[in-house]
Amino acid sequence: MLLTLGSIALPSLRYATDSLRAAGAARYLATRLQRARIEAITRSADVAVRFVTTTGGYSFAVYVDGNRNGVLAADIDQGVDWRMGPVERLPDNFGSVDFGTMPGLPAIDSGGTPPGSDPIRLGSSRSATFAPLGTSSSGTVYIRGRGNQQFAIRIYGATGKTRILKFNEQSGQWNPL
Repeated sequence: MLLTLGSIALPSLRYATDSLRAAGAARYLATRLQRARIEAITRSADVAVRFVTTTGGYSFAVYVDGNRNGVLAADIDQGVDWRMGPVERLPDNFGSVDFGTMPGLPAIDSGGTPPGSDPIRLGSSRSATFAPLGTSSSGTVYIRGRGNQQFAIRIYGATGKTRILKFNEQSGQWNPL
């Protein structure tokens, strides 16, 4: 009897664990983005969270503008814009969670553009840049966990604030987390 109950409960327990892990990763990244916003205000300099495609997925790091012309890839390469802290990867802290999108994922807003296969929707720079006045570039970053756990972190440029959304596969709708 106990074995039967365990075999019934195990799949739902695994689903709950996967969901919590992916939600934790989304909250962690949203917090990292907000910390970059606070750093920009505190330092009176642009601060950017830059996402880079690697052979193992994606990594990200926070950079500070060193010459008051914005955080630029050329300035990062030359060491003018400097990195604050380590380069991070989501799977290192949240196993089986990474930047990604489910196939056929709909747009968050009706009439909007679906993300397709690109989980980093921040423009050509692939950076979320926060200004000293608290504003930022806008965009969306998608996080996917095991078992079709899908989250999106939206960055609102006018305020620099973030919002986490979770995709409900059964309803086909995005809902605030």
